[in-house]
Amino acid sequence: MSLSIDNSFVRQYEKDVHEVFQLSGAKLKPGVRMKTGVVGESTTFQKAGKGVATTKARNGQITPMNQDHTAITCTLSDFYAGDWVDRLDEAKTNIDERGVIARGGAMALGRKVDDQIFTVLDTTSQTTVSIVLTSFATIKNSFVSAVKALIANDAYEPGMLYGVLSPVGWQMLMTVKEFNDADFVGADGMEFKKNAPVGGVYKSWMGVLWTVHSANPGVGTATSKMFVWHKDSIGYATGKHPGNLAGTSGQETAVGADITWHGDRHAHFVNHVMSGGACLIDDAGVIEINMDDGGTVPSS
Repeated sequence: MSLSIDNSFVRQYEKDVHEVFQLSGAKLKPGVRMKTGVVGESTTFQKAGKGVATTKARNGQITPMNQDHTAITCTLSDFYAGDWVDRLDEAKTNIDERGVIARGGAMALGRKVDDQIFTVLDTTSQTTVSIVLTSFATIKNSFVSAVKALIANDAYEPGMLYGVLSPVGWQMLMTVKEFNDADFVGADGMEFKKNAPVGGVYKSWMGVLWTVHSANPGVGTATSKMFVWHKDSIGYATGKHPGNLAGTSGQETAVGADITWHGDRHAHFVNHVMSGGACLIDDAGVIEINMDDGGTVPSS
């Protein structure tokens, strides 16, 4: 009698992993340019320069804009998130427990995606905005200055702008009336809206979709970092994982699961796999915000 998990279980498990990863595995994924199904260890994102509109004489030739095009290389890395499932425990497992394991693997890979994106955001050379926790006005002005820097770089495009805050940063911004009051934000900008970007809670203010994260560089220290950026400035690419779905429906997923039996352990090893990489496409579209996470937010 075979001790391996049957094929339908494997296919369903991989489907669970893929769906969780797409829905909530990575909080920052909605805010970057995505390229999926990459074959090989690297791919490229195109960066287009600015064009200039010109006039022409009647029946004259149009002057080409001659926009610069730069190919930005994005290198993929392989990641694994595996765990053992004892055969006797497996016999007691129901559908909900399978989902718990699937979510655990998908979320681990999702955190790795966010970690890669944070690493790339942290390479920006743009003006750094430092937040001073002296009053509500200075807190608001600091965030306004970050968006102002994007405007100065011609990178301001509402609906394409994203911001990620640390927990303390979110607490600070919640002291700003224009951010937390529906009279200013409007119902469409509140975090309870069902049409918010997949991957996390986003709140609209100043044309930026803001979210909160627990893994910002330096979070919890005096050198905590937050970022505001244009979606086209950051790229993320995922490789193909043929998985078990491909054997039946031809689908290929960004993440997959490999389940193998080990008799010496009397257990299955459930491994979640992904190839992915992030890259900085346009440095001018990313603004860094520094703050002291240990600072005291004004209470009144």
